[in-house]
Amino acid sequence: MNGIVKNISGWERRKARVRKRVKGTPERPRLNVYRSNKHIYAQLVDDTASVTLAAASTKSKDLADAKAKKLDSAKKVGELIAKIAHGKGITKVVFDRNGYLYHGRIKALAEGARAAGLNF
Repeated sequence: MNGIVKNISGWERRKARVRKRVKGTPERPRLNVYRSNKHIYAQLVDDTASVTLAAASTKSKDLADAKAKKLDSAKKVGELIAKIAHGKGITKVVFDRNGYLYHGRIKALAEGARAAGLNF
């Protein structure tokens, strides 16, 4: 073997595989999701201009309820990002699950955004 072998985690490989196909445009931005152990974050990104159009998370002042369950908080973040998107005139997005399985909090966020009117 010549060269350096990179140790890439499974999450990073899945993330790269998803991002290879998903691109955000000004008409249809990418809804990017990041999940940590405590919080969940969502962003609307225009990849052509490399600009974040909107962002929401469980750290937002609107959602600063520490006693809420993680699934409920994720759904509220989805509803909040959809509300912010509608304020900016965005109705269609491309969902970027960022290498996470479409399950649990990721699914709750997506369903919350769909319930609030985002199409993807």
